[in-house]
Amino acid sequence: MAFIRLLLCLCLVKAAIAKGSEARIECTPEVMTVTVPMDGDRRISYLDQLRKYKPCQPEVDGTTAMFVLDLQDPHQCGVTRVLNKVTGKRTFYHKIIIEDDNGGREVISVTCMVPGKQRVSRDVHPFPLDFDEPDVLNITRYEEGKAPEPVLGAIVKQNGKQVSGEISVTPGTPLTMEIFLNKQSAPIYGLLVNYMHVTDTGKQQETIILNGCSVDPYLFDNFVTSDGDTLTAKFKAFKFPDTTYVQFKGTVTVCLDKCQGVQCSNGQVAYGRRRRSIASSESNKLYEVSLTTFIQVAPEKGQQEPEDVLALIRNLKIANQRLGDMDGTPATVAEHTSDNKLVIHAPEPTESNSNMTVYSSLLLITCLLALFK
Repeated sequence: MAFIRLLLCLCLVKAAIAKGSEARIECTPEVMTVTVPMDGDRRISYLDQLRKYKPCQPEVDGTTAMFVLDLQDPHQCGVTRVLNKVTGKRTFYHKIIIEDDNGGREVISVTCMVPGKQRVSRDVHPFPLDFDEPDVLNITRYEEGKAPEPVLGAIVKQNGKQVSGEISVTPGTPLTMEIFLNKQSAPIYGLLVNYMHVTDTGKQQETIILNGCSVDPYLFDNFVTSDGDTLTAKFKAFKFPDTTYVQFKGTVTVCLDKCQGVQCSNGQVAYGRRRRSIASSESNKLYEVSLTTFIQVAPEKGQQEPEDVLALIRNLKIANQRLGDMDGTPATVAEHTSDNKLVIHAPEPTESNSNMTVYSSLLLITCLLALFK
């Protein structure tokens, strides 16, 4: 009997060691640091969807894996940021995957919260002249309720199955992007993809959703919904010339019950509208969420990229150029430098713009010569 008890104790100790110790999370307004003990039978640890993406690998010293996530540029490694537009509080979250020697997986959700400065303004109305406050108030019931903070996810699917930065797809493959609320917040909120751009994870980046509408519906369709809880957009897999990774960075508005639809130029209404019809206004836009998803796009071994697929990114650049010409500002998104300064990339000059510059220079020289005669 004693031997059996000893054996059971040893099995329990082994199971406890195999599971591994808890991760440690440290938060500052600039950085989230997550230290994962690589004890027990833990073999590898990586950020969700970014197993092979080198810029976001942890620092491993043999006993721990340390993730240092930049909260000033959360898109860099796929950190989701939720901004409460009422209180100014910012919540950052991500998922870390841990694999063991037997192929098992642990999923750790990591979160940091940065409080904001709450500003409350109230309209004060004067009491009527005949107002009479009772000496005794009989309070029979007290209720307090609080809606959960929305949690969003973004995934890309091929034929109904999820793909990510861990699985490569061939250029031109029909894909679907889904942006969705979790089960707790889905009955309360609605969604609207306000803005999205695509990048090669470096300096090349182009806008694909502007003010809720697609810039090039042939490449990337408008986001639509059937139930209000999940937004979907169909698109074709494409890539930039010098990398296989394609990064989508989006800004999603979260509204109470529903967000107002956006009428796009092709006649389609793009938004995250709920089935119930209620009046929507700016006041019901409660949160702004910045989220990121990665996919890996590469031709099959020995095959060249088809010309029609190469044309997709060229057409997107042209569409961005036209948007810049219409309103006088570049549609291509700005980028942050290492010291967090914002740099706006102006569109490349067209032939007509170049001719106008030459004409203006000749006119200026003529005027100067006339003055010195």
